[in-house]
Amino acid sequence: MSTLRSFGNAAGAAAVLGGLVLVASPATAADTATVSVLHGVPDTPVDVYANGERLIDDFQPGTLTDPLTLPAGAYDLALFPADAPDGSGEPLLQADDVAVPAGANATVVAHLSETGSPTLTPFVNDTSAVPAGQARATVRHVAAAPAVDVRAGGTVVVSAVTNPNEATLTVPAGTVSADVVLAGTDTVAIGPADLPLAEGTSTVVYAWGSQEAGYDLAVQTISGGHSSPSGVPGGSAGLADDSSALPMVAALSVAGLAVAGAGAARLARTRG
Repeated sequence: MSTLRSFGNAAGAAAVLGGLVLVASPATAADTATVSVLHGVPDTPVDVYANGERLIDDFQPGTLTDPLTLPAGAYDLALFPADAPDGSGEPLLQADDVAVPAGANATVVAHLSETGSPTLTPFVNDTSAVPAGQARATVRHVAAAPAVDVRAGGTVVVSAVTNPNEATLTVPAGTVSADVVLAGTDTVAIGPADLPLAEGTSTVVYAWGSQEAGYDLAVQTISGGHSSPSGVPGGSAGLADDSSALPMVAALSVAGLAVAGAGAARLARTRG
């Protein structure tokens, strides 16, 4: 999938990262969830901890993980500056008792709020069937920016989406020229660029970034009838599918390590 390119003097950087899991022992499908994680806070590589164990070392901004199958449960998550000794000091972002419900398909986005504060938002991915000849398109606003409109071929198709909300449309399959503008204006923040919408798939577009770093889009494709979203290449700000940045930790003393999927999470933001 291609993504909308970032536009010149806009903004960039969203998504610090939520966490993921590798299970030490196998679990049945009824006890697991599917989770992907998006990270993009500029100049902020992080180490990710789950239940006190380091899960991802030196996770770089601008990365979307491949989907992971995680054991259902609740977990304490923390993000520290990369290479902080044993997760010492104050976490950049912390979430306790994060629920990962069985059967959920979710993408966790650690991103910037509208005012530029790091935050963690889990989104539930719609894996229901898409009508023949159609495609599902979802826009998620996770950028440090006010409300935006999304245009297709110059016409507003989604209006006044605010951070951290989303809007979904079912449209004819095909390639759409899309851009993102400040709500109620013609001021382009991202794009335009071609966005392929394949028949029977759900395409999720994330508008992320900040004015200082530049805005960009990330695109995630969820195939119809499948429970796992595919990893997606990113835009020119460096959001790319980079599984090499995700060391798979398999022999941990905990039963499993996880990231926020789709449930309510208590977030405690602390200063780094």
